[in-house]
Amino acid sequence: MSNSLGKMFTVTSFGESHGKCVGIVVDGCPAGLPISEKDIQTELDKRKPGKGVASTKRAEEDKADILSGIFKGHTTGAPICLLVWNNDIDSGAYEKTRALLRPGHADYTAFMKYGGFNDFRGGGRFSGRITSGFVMAGVIAQKLLNVIGVEIIAHTVEIGGIKARTKNPEEIRRAVEQNPLRCADPQATEKILKAIKEAGGEGDSLGGIIEGIALNAPIGLGEPVFDTLEGELAKALFAIPAVKGVEFGAGFAVAGKKGSENNDPFIIKRGRILTATNNAGGILGGISNGMPIVVRVAVKPTPSISQKQQSVNIDTMGNAEMKITGRHDVCIVPRAVPVVSAMMAITLCDHAIRARLIPEVIK
Repeated sequence: MSNSLGKMFTVTSFGESHGKCVGIVVDGCPAGLPISEKDIQTELDKRKPGKGVASTKRAEEDKADILSGIFKGHTTGAPICLLVWNNDIDSGAYEKTRALLRPGHADYTAFMKYGGFNDFRGGGRFSGRITSGFVMAGVIAQKLLNVIGVEIIAHTVEIGGIKARTKNPEEIRRAVEQNPLRCADPQATEKILKAIKEAGGEGDSLGGIIEGIALNAPIGLGEPVFDTLEGELAKALFAIPAVKGVEFGAGFAVAGKKGSENNDPFIIKRGRILTATNNAGGILGGISNGMPIVVRVAVKPTPSISQKQQSVNIDTMGNAEMKITGRHDVCIVPRAVPVVSAMMAITLCDHAIRARLIPEVIK
């Protein structure tokens, strides 16, 4: 397995869904960064299970536990180990259906790759539960980005084909934390909530799209040709379970544009070189250009649904029918919003340190 991300600001993920704990080790964080357990907990609570109409009823406390690297409210420069304990575990349903491959899950590929030794309970290493570690590391990364004035905001822009109206960053900041779907459009929210309720009643699920925006990103982040900023961000975002698509700026819509429509004209504003539009999503040639970095992430519908589905039994090697039971999200999009923000922060922080924009000691 490959469980580490980043070159100078490195995060290493560990744990399984139904193991003792899940967590993260952060290496390369400068000393002197003020950070508290409350800072980490506030963000961690945003992806906590059991919150919201769309969420699983698994009632984990998800209390952040700091094991190393933070002393008297500041980072020490040593590796930071953060974890949350798994307490509300119910593996019974997974034990009963061990031989049945769940459609849409990594059961088959994991079984084949690891010879059946993988922890299959709750998806094991392939569960969305591991993203709690991503979020905790993201808090540290965002704190470091604050030193150079970079802010990351993320929000739900579509669920079940229902699209939210475009909002500016200030509107997103005001609305998203008060909204159960982390969507800045209250009218779209009402329609989506109805759609989620209907899908849940049918034993089905919904997917959606999350948009992440990095404001005040400095010019020059990204290391072409193989560590381009789009490539590094995409790699981090695809590590989030259920993410099946990533696009920047105008994204796939550029395929239907003319060059005259897609090019972002350069302008001078308050003595700075900017672009009049942002179809490039803040990145040109794999390098940040000073405009907002805009990325959208497609999240697939939760594969664990309670409808009957066609499968196979790996013990008998025969066709089978299965109905998944247990505690599952009807839609994971709202819980994935802070994870998208975290993965953007981790990647941008790593590149900012590589560009020597963040000092080795924060004073």
